[in-house]
Amino acid sequence: MSILLALLAALFASLTAILAKIGIENVNSNLATAIRAVVIVIMAFMIVMITGQLDSILLISQSALWFILLSGFSTGLSWLFFFKALAIGDVSKVVPIDKSSIVLTIAFSILVLREPVDPLVLLGGGVITAGTFILIGTRGEKKRFSGSQIYILYALLAAVFAALTSILAKIGMENVDSNVATFLRTIVILLFAWAIVFFQGTYKDMKNISKKGYLFLILSGAATGLSWLCYFAAIALGEVSVVAPIDKFSVVITMLLSFILLKEKATKHTIIGSVVITIGTILLII
Repeated sequence: MSILLALLAALFASLTAILAKIGIENVNSNLATAIRAVVIVIMAFMIVMITGQLDSILLISQSALWFILLSGFSTGLSWLFFFKALAIGDVSKVVPIDKSSIVLTIAFSILVLREPVDPLVLLGGGVITAGTFILIGTRGEKKRFSGSQIYILYALLAAVFAALTSILAKIGMENVDSNVATFLRTIVILLFAWAIVFFQGTYKDMKNISKKGYLFLILSGAATGLSWLCYFAAIALGEVSVVAPIDKFSVVITMLLSFILLKEKATKHTIIGSVVITIGTILLII
């Protein structure tokens, strides 16, 4: 069941990217994230209400609550360091470093969560990472920003906090309903995202967003919400070292949808990268 949920999380994550590509233009990425976070919180709250788990929030232990909130804060820090790295370094170098979170998540799950060292998991994670690097390395993003090599540190920190998000969530969701945990951690992300928006002053741009833009922000937020709900439910049921890499299969699904819906052209390298990631995902499933 955890594998199915992880695959559904990947599907909804890819839909998030496609919806953003189709309908969200000239919207600050942090502002878009903040607006989507509102949608996700509302979705998570509705699901908690429907499943009758709202009262269970009061029964969550203090330690579990701290880990859940820390996982949300970790997500916010990951975003912060990622965009900081992009501001001063090469996109083509920053993104591959950030994607190393796949390897870090597997490593942390073995070292911290004491999950079994499965050769297929290690091989599958490595293959998925290799496929991701193939895809990223061929997108032709050569733009350089001003700055020094410090962007490498920021990108590594983004990867570390992205990996910690899954580990902290797994620990915090012990004996806690996954939907309740997602609702609580999303509140933290909501506060974090809007704090950044107000600090940057980009909240003033809300009046410039078109009705179509808001529509697709809401739709992409709904897709993100469904992705997170499925992902953290998968983590609650399964092993992080398996679930997290499978979730990265969204890269392949996004590619396929971009070819079909956006009529983007497939290159030899994107096809090879997608095949490699698919092989890695299959290794994890079996």
